[in-house]
Amino acid sequence: MLPLSLPRPPAPTRLIRAIDPRVPLPVKRRVIEPVLNRTFAEPLDEGEFDALEGRRITLAVEDLGVVLTLSLVNGRLVLCGEAGEATIRGGWREFLCLATRREDPDALFFQRRLLIEGDTELGLMVKNLLDSREEGLAQGRLGEWLVRLERLARRDD
Repeated sequence: MLPLSLPRPPAPTRLIRAIDPRVPLPVKRRVIEPVLNRTFAEPLDEGEFDALEGRRITLAVEDLGVVLTLSLVNGRLVLCGEAGEATIRGGWREFLCLATRREDPDALFFQRRLLIEGDTELGLMVKNLLDSREEGLAQGRLGEWLVRLERLARRDD
């Protein structure tokens, strides 16, 4: 009898790249918006994101093919279908370093591992908001997801 050989599952980055463009914006909103608004509840309540009201910023995770555009509507972060006035662009590892504060956020930009395009002032404002979170974003449910993503992605190496 021949040994059973199962195909190796696709690498997470390839899987995300294949699935993300097919997920409709309303589904992404139901998944992503609650996590963002819980993660940033305190700075949102304190008005730290008010400068984003009526503005749009795009986060482009190039190696995953994920592009999310965020805005602030009635004090809540929302995903939008329109292009951002500014874009922060980079690979998933760079965004993970930014989120978890494993590396100095300024260094990620100075080394051009993360780039700001378009309205630089808006991009820097959002970068500074993320940077001002002393514990980083690796707290609570979002932190758990980031850790899982990092573990899964090690398979790609």
